[in-house]
Amino acid sequence: MSADQPSVLVVEDEMAQREVLAYNLEAEGFRVIRAENGEEAMLLVDEDTPDIIVLDWMMPNLSGIEVCRRLKTRPETRSIPIIMLSARSEEVDKVRGLETGADDYVVKPYSVVELMARVRSQLRRVRPSTVGLRLEYEDIVLDAETHKVSRSDQPLKLGPTEFRLLSTFMEKPGRVWSREQLLDRVWGRDIYVDTRTVDVHIGRLRKALTQHGGDDPVRTVRGAGYALG
Repeated sequence: MSADQPSVLVVEDEMAQREVLAYNLEAEGFRVIRAENGEEAMLLVDEDTPDIIVLDWMMPNLSGIEVCRRLKTRPETRSIPIIMLSARSEEVDKVRGLETGADDYVVKPYSVVELMARVRSQLRRVRPSTVGLRLEYEDIVLDAETHKVSRSDQPLKLGPTEFRLLSTFMEKPGRVWSREQLLDRVWGRDIYVDTRTVDVHIGRLRKALTQHGGDDPVRTVRGAGYALG
């Protein structure tokens, strides 16, 4: 399983709908995490933080709206986009869903094609490199579609791991990533890699970024990890 694969948490108590969603998302290239209720969703978010959440409103015990409210009040999960699914089509319900923090609201029955487009739209916002967009930071340009990087218009040679590291940094300049977070994002959760391996590849990335001169843009944050800028 590729670490580049964006992940979607599908929270839906009706198994048939959950599987239809999962099937279509996997066909679009997403890694799907499934939850059949709100309590399970809260546990899974902590265990395997998704890039996007597709969340059903009407669930027993812990409703989707309450899951959304809790996730959006926690700093570590606040930025995860949430697409709310609901049979409630009244404007007041839509407004309530969006005010609780949902990033999008889709009324059942929905078009799967439209929902996939909305998922991709949210993904462009949080992980632009996975949808082939061009990223820029100061004089560094990363083209995710052609897999090329340049600095001050000079091409840079990067290995595949260094490319994924740079993509991660350039999606959120200034954000400090711990070694464990970089392992999950760049190498994937299914692969055991020692955290010191991260330091080795950060060293290679620094060397690649300064191969034609220029300052090293990767910052070491003592006791916390690494950041770009």
